[in-house]
Amino acid sequence: MSFPPKMVVCVGAVVLQGDKALFVRQTYGTYKGQWSIPWGFSNLEDGTPQAPHETAVRETLEEAGITAEVDGLIGIQNDAVNGEAWLYLIFLCHHVAGEPTPDGQETDAAAYLSLAEMDSFPETLEPLVLWLAQRALRNECQVIPINEQTPFMPNIAFV
Repeated sequence: MSFPPKMVVCVGAVVLQGDKALFVRQTYGTYKGQWSIPWGFSNLEDGTPQAPHETAVRETLEEAGITAEVDGLIGIQNDAVNGEAWLYLIFLCHHVAGEPTPDGQETDAAAYLSLAEMDSFPETLEPLVLWLAQRALRNECQVIPINEQTPFMPNIAFV
């Protein structure tokens, strides 16, 4: 085993606009054809690391055409993909600007859905993100806000 151990960090954004949550339909991979939230890796394509909360905002703009702002961290989920350790960080965000527009590469549809629309949606909503969006819309999740006053400044934390 190499040191330090490595883990894939994937960041998701539950973006709310009023009584609706943002979903995008994936065009590739395991979730092809399923509706999900905007997701992405915390490293840019050139390998440059990016702060997870910045990744949530970037992926929302790239995959859905929505400018969002992070309200806080709402979840951490461990996973294993093909024997590799993955960590999902999920941020609660709010809509700032834009209309749901797919990027045509990673996503082919984007829309805000209410709880009622989720219940009757005719296509597959990925179970984890459906559960997260429902909890967020029902105010059933704890939000850990950004804390900019930590010993590691200028790096921010969610504590």
